Order: sequence, then C-alpha cells, then structure tokens
Amino acid sequence: MKRFILILIFAVALVSCKQETKNNSETADLIVTNAKVAVMDTNKTIAEAIAVKDGKVLAIGSNLEILKLKNESTKTINGNGRTLIPGLNDSHLHLTRGGRFYNAELRWDGVKSLKRALQMLKEQAARTPKGQWVRVIGGWSPFQFEEKRFPTPQEINDATGDVPTYVLYLYSRAWLNQAGLDVLGIDKKTKAPVGSSFEKDPAGNLTGVLLAEPNPSILYARIGALPPLTQEQMLNSTKQFYRELNSLGITSGIDAGGGGHKFPKDYTGTKLLADAGEMPIRLSYYLFPQNKGAEYAEFQEWIDTNKIGHNGEIHLDHGYELEGGGEFLAWSAGDFENFLAPQPFLEDRPTWREDLKKIIGLHVDNGWPFRIHATYGETIASMLDVIEEVNKETNGKLASELWLFDHAETVNEKELKRIKALNGGIAIQARMAYAGEFFVERYGAKKAKQAPPVKKIMEMGIPLGAGTDGTRVASYNPWPALYWLISGKTVGGLQLSEESNLLSREDALYLYTKGSAWVSKEENVKGTLEKGMYADFTILSEDYFTIPEKKINNLKAVLTVVDGKIVFGDKEYQAMSPQLPEVIPNWSPVKYYGGYQNK
Repeated sequence: MKRFILILIFAVALVSCKQETKNNSETADLIVTNAKVAVMDTNKTIAEAIAVKDGKVLAIGSNLEILKLKNESTKTINGNGRTLIPGLNDSHLHLTRGGRFYNAELRWDGVKSLKRALQMLKEQAARTPKGQWVRVIGGWSPFQFEEKRFPTPQEINDATGDVPTYVLYLYSRAWLNQAGLDVLGIDKKTKAPVGSSFEKDPAGNLTGVLLAEPNPSILYARIGALPPLTQEQMLNSTKQFYRELNSLGITSGIDAGGGGHKFPKDYTGTKLLADAGEMPIRLSYYLFPQNKGAEYAEFQEWIDTNKIGHNGEIHLDHGYELEGGGEFLAWSAGDFENFLAPQPFLEDRPTWREDLKKIIGLHVDNGWPFRIHATYGETIASMLDVIEEVNKETNGKLASELWLFDHAETVNEKELKRIKALNGGIAIQARMAYAGEFFVERYGAKKAKQAPPVKKIMEMGIPLGAGTDGTRVASYNPWPALYWLISGKTVGGLQLSEESNLLSREDALYLYTKGSAWVSKEENVKGTLEKGMYADFTILSEDYFTIPEKKINNLKAVLTVVDGKIVFGDKEYQAMSPQLPEVIPNWSPVKYYGGYQNK
C-alpha cells in the first residue's frame, strides 16, 4: 500500500510538472488586445490581438484565442481599436551621427513657414551661450514653407545677430551669418575646395552662402568646425534622438556611416548605450571611410580588427552590430546628389575605377557585405562594369555576398537586370521628396516620373529597402517618406511620380519593414509579426490603411515596443513610457522645440 501511494504521488507530481511546463511555454509576457494587427505576412493577415514571449511573437489571433495565453504575470494592453504594425525599419538613416548632434541642432523638419523658421532662429540665438553656434543641419526643403523659397542671407543675419550661425540645405548649399564667417576666419580671399565656391555679391563681397558645385567638401568642413557636445551631452543627445525615432514608430535602423563621422571614435554615444544594454532600437551599421586616398587602408584595418554580425559586444540580439562597408567605398567614385549643380561623371576622375575595384575586391575576399552611394544611372552602369569584373575574377563569389546600391534615382531597366543577375539589391530614400523641384528644373518632369523606378524594381524581384537618408539630406521622419512612395509628391506638394510608379500602402509599408530587413540580413527575424519573429511593433495614432492620403504625413506612434519591451508611450499609454533624463545642455534647441515640428 505504501509503495502504491508513493507511486501515485510521483505520478501526480510528474503530471503537475508537465502541466506547469506546458503552461509556461504557452503563456505570454505581453498581450495587446482589441487592435487592428497588420501582420504584414504574404496573406495580408489582420488580427485582433498579439501575444509576446521572450521578446518574440508567440501568437496572433482573435481576442479570445490570445487571452487564453494569459496568466497572472502577463502584462495586458488594450489596443483601443488602433492599428498595430511591425516596427518601421529605416534602411538608410544616419543614426549614430544623428544622435551625436541631435541636442545641438535646431530642426526645421516639418516647419510650415519660413517666417516661423526665422523666428526659431531668433529665439535660439537669444539663448545660445558664447562659444556655441545656432545650427540647422538639414532635414528641410524650401518648398515645405508657405513662402516656397530659401531664406536670404540678410534674413539670417537679422535673426541671429552676433551669434555664429550655420544653416545647411541638403549637401548643395549652406548659409553662414557674418558672425559665423568671422569666427571661421573666412573672407573674400579664402579659397574654396575644387568644385565649390563662396558666393559673392556684385561688389565682390561674401554673401555667406556656400555652394557645392557639386563637391560638398566646403559644407563638410564647416560642419566639422562647429564645437562638439561633451561625452555626457552626446550620450544624452543619443538617448533623446532614439526616443524621437521610437515616437515615430521606428524600431530598427541601418546606419550608412557618413562624412565627418569616424569609426570607432564618433560612435561613443551609441556604443555606451549598447554596452549598458539600454538600446531602445535595433541598429546595424556600415563603415564609411574618411580619408580620401587612404580608403583601402582604412577598410583593411577595420576588416582585420572587427567581425561583421554580432561583433562580440551585443546585449540585445540583433541590437547593435556591424554589417559591412559603405555607403561610400572610394571618394573618387562618389557622385553627389546635388540637383542644383550639373551631374558629375566618374570619367572625370582618373583613378575611380582602380580605387573602387580594389576596395570591392577586398570586401568580397573577406566576405564583407558592401553598399555603394550612386545617384545616377550612368554612375551605376560604370560601377557595374567594375563589379562584374570582380565577380568574374572571384569565380562568382560576389553573387553569394550581400551588396547593394543606395539611392539609384535614375537607374534604368538595363542596369536593373545586371544588378539582379549579380544578386544585388537597392535601398531607396526620400531624397526626391526634399529636392524633387530642383530635379525637375534641371532634368525635366518626364525624367522625374520614374525617379527612382520603385515599382519596376519590385516587379523585377530585386531586393529593395526604403529609408529617409536623414538627418542631413532629408528628415528622419518616415511618414513623409511613406507618403512620397504612395502619392509620388514632394513635401511641397509637387507631383513627381507617374501613376505606374506609385505604391499601395501595403507595398510601401513592406519596403519599410520586411524589405529593409534584407539590407542587414535580418528578413528571417523581423519585418512581419508572424509567430517566432521579433516582437518589434508600434501602435499608430491613426489608421495608416484608411486615413486620407495626405494625413499619412502626420502619423505618429502612441506605443512602440522593441524586443517585447515598451520603449515609448503617448496618449493613453503615456504612463507606460520609460523615463528619459532631462535634455542637456540647458540651451539645447530640443529642450524648447523638440525634434520634428509639424507646425
């Protein structure tokens, strides 16, 4: 009898243990109910609820089905009928550099009138301490203003007085006020780099306008001369910038390096967050060489001392990792996107071919992915000659590696076929939304209709990701970029794309989720909300799929989740938002205006 009782107790315990294990494996850490969950799978599934466990999607389904996965420790959130989508992934966003400077910059992104923009300059000049600058570093277009024009040098001087000021528009031109010219020691005898100039009035006096024609070195040099933030301020700045991205529904970004941004020295803000396990966004980065003529040596050193992928320093799976080289590989092979200046041609630079071939070969030999900045179809055609040579000389090894072109505004079908044959991809950005009017003025409305040919690229099955190219060229806000893909219109309202080149809302969102995940080899872990994918998602302020088209520009997140954890909350979810430190320094424009304006 005693033996029977012991066996019975053991059997009950075993069943109980199995049941507990079963319950644990089927219960969620987080559940969102009463939502319009756009899974973004091939079936275009729309569900009511989503369950998360261990940072991944456990299940999607009806409220009734998903609530069966709840236990006493599950956090449950009411979606209140709002639309929930996979987190947005910008495949070309200068995140680390954006975070490094965010607190120092006055953003004109989204400002509706030049009058308001100049008033912001005046207010910021009044609070900027001696030794610091007022700086507007990109993210705007003159056509977003009611006045549809640039500020004049006199207007900038009147607004800022004796506080040095620098205003940048794309990488085509910038304005220095007189105080800025004086601080930098620029006068009418100062020589500009080849391919650029200091504008002068009829009397031969400097106006303060810097012109890239199309060489942007004149602009880079002045940005680099501005006083930096301290490390403490830079870390705070990075936190503020990543929160700003979370507030727009961004959960991932792929960093394309950038001029004047050296690795690893200038990646401090982001790396400190990653080392502390505090990244609120998944970040992949490509390395951009800084030393003209020494790019090969830079890449060789990076390849010798770094591993692509997790790099041994990751705290959040796929949270901060090195992906490869680019977007510039060789400065001699750069074609600048300044539509206010004539198109540059590679053939004007005698060493571009051997420079590019040597660096691409280095990447292929070492299994490093690479991406190449290329605006014009003619540039892409010439570069493909080199890429095909490397592929032939490595017995087709290139075609097994991830590589892509960035931008590709005027690529044509012939070159697209060559890209596809080599298993290449493309990342497009919303640069035309911010410079389309100047493109039309120089190249004509007909050429703008398929610039870039987004629909054709998708129909051909070429991997394609979407992004902004924020923060200097375009705004980092993804919603005007999505609006541009859907409507074909600039931020100033000019119709660029013809109807055959417009995307549906679903296709545009695909490029900003699953499409962009390809650029960092992550399409198997993020980009949809299918079971087992990363639990990175956002709940939107309005329904992206049904609101009037123009209102897409104004969408924001009300709740953003990364790795199953809440990283941002607003409206009814504001109390759930993790607390941020106060913005520093005290004079930071972010403290007074925030980031994207929309007013």
